[in-house]
Amino acid sequence: MSQNLDEKADLQQTRKRIADVYGTVPDLLADGLERLIERCRKATPQTEPDANTSDATIGTPLWDHRDVVLITYADQVSDGDTAPLNAQHDFLVRHELDKRIRCVHLLPFCPSTSDDGFSVADYLAVDPAFGTWDDIQSLGQDFDLMYDLVLNHSSQKHEWFQKFLAGDEEHADFYCTANPDTDLSSVIRPRSLPLLTRFDAKSGELNVWTTFSADQVDLNYSNPEVMLRMIETLVEYAVRGARIIRLDAIAFLWKEIGTTCLHLPQTHAAVRLMRHVLDQAVPGTIILTETNVPHAENISYFGNGDDEAQMVYQFSLPPLLLDAIHSGDSGVLADWMRSLNLPTDQTTYFNFTASHDGIGVRPAEGLVPPERINALAALVLDRGGKVGMRANGDGTESPYELNITYLDAVADRRSVSPAEHSRRFLATQAVMLSMRGIPAIYFHSLVGSPSDIEGVEASGIPRRINRHKYTVAELEAVLEPADSLQRRVFEGYQRLLDVRKEQVAFDPIATQEVLDLPRDGLVGFVRKHPDGDTLTMIANLSDQPRAVTPEQVGVIYQQDVLAEEQLDPTESLNLRPFQVRWLV
Repeated sequence: MSQNLDEKADLQQTRKRIADVYGTVPDLLADGLERLIERCRKATPQTEPDANTSDATIGTPLWDHRDVVLITYADQVSDGDTAPLNAQHDFLVRHELDKRIRCVHLLPFCPSTSDDGFSVADYLAVDPAFGTWDDIQSLGQDFDLMYDLVLNHSSQKHEWFQKFLAGDEEHADFYCTANPDTDLSSVIRPRSLPLLTRFDAKSGELNVWTTFSADQVDLNYSNPEVMLRMIETLVEYAVRGARIIRLDAIAFLWKEIGTTCLHLPQTHAAVRLMRHVLDQAVPGTIILTETNVPHAENISYFGNGDDEAQMVYQFSLPPLLLDAIHSGDSGVLADWMRSLNLPTDQTTYFNFTASHDGIGVRPAEGLVPPERINALAALVLDRGGKVGMRANGDGTESPYELNITYLDAVADRRSVSPAEHSRRFLATQAVMLSMRGIPAIYFHSLVGSPSDIEGVEASGIPRRINRHKYTVAELEAVLEPADSLQRRVFEGYQRLLDVRKEQVAFDPIATQEVLDLPRDGLVGFVRKHPDGDTLTMIANLSDQPRAVTPEQVGVIYQQDVLAEEQLDPTESLNLRPFQVRWLV
């Protein structure tokens, strides 16, 4: 009887979530989602939840101190004999990374027509050039998995869009269109490309909304059938092994002429609906929202802490770390860290310094003076990188994305030795690995890849600078020389991960208290786990030695677990240039 009452309450909540998006409850969507949830419940017997936990987690923590994510392409590594998914799987296991990394984020692996996977032509297929669903399930035997749901748009080659152009009645409203004479000047754009693209359809000329590119046609979520199809896809990804699902470009989801079409209330309501359905259908699945925008807008996708995303990207971290190293002022980074709060212990941050995209500098707006962002842009250009510019309202332009590997952004390989270069880079990674949240490592950061200038020149795509694909032979060759930069980074990173996985204080549930240290390159904080484990991170992000007094640390410590050094907590703590200490 109790179970029937609970299910009835869940159905009522589903309808409420739908009404929050549409104002009404379209029967097609309500009935479809109810059938979807029921089907999943029958396929997976429900476990009674612990009395002190939410239904979604069923008594199991969402994360712990062992959580580390590797961001990689499905075809990142190939050997010419097996599917790239298997070749990469073999590489990771051969180097015992399955003992150091818990989750693998496979960037879009579906058939795609552009944007390195983000123009999806079939949401439920694996590109045969990468492998099969069986290969992904095999990877899932050694790692947890994270998938992308590219939900703002599909490829123009997708079956849905082809039927839309052909005048198929079922797909008539699947994509967003607009009259080209309409004033769309309020719409916020991520790229300086036409917002509307003209297509010849059976019914005549159609001007389709293309937020990102002419090949990426925007889905129309005001049509409940589109919402149903995409939530079915979301749930299918969870059923097929995704522990974490990344909602790509979610901020642009809902279109309403006369608005910015960014972060609209209907978009947040859609995230709440997706979260609710996942909690009922595949409990414990984590939603990660991807919104490369200023910090306050980014964290709005936590909702009230229980109803939207469990994780959001820490987009401000990459540019702020770079600024601290190159400006010599670590105070901005420390002040920002001090402002970080979480609404509940069921939410956390997705910490990273590099990904398949460039280093976004919009998330540093309002935190770093414009002249320091311009200085970073100039530095990137000097090192062979690219800078994406965006138009401002006054007719000027300003940087929005730096295209360069994070390794080459941190130091200039033309003037810095491999030993010094790796030390500077690994300092930034140690800070990232220490922060409250779940750390995410891009494959090219793990193996110390240089900027792929040739890849940019051959493709004309600036983001290819950080997307080089390796053969196994090439990768093993560049990692072989004992004193090479890539070998130093790869071994140094593995050392960081080996030490990190033993520190319970790195659990996302552990608090983070920022220390009041001199702002000339020093930054530090204390991580405290509810069970009592404590770890203090202190980093010297400058090229000069620094010292910290016991009073400045304020926490008793006996050992630096990174340096494997016993320490006297009554004496000043010395730090070499670009040294990070993990004190316990």
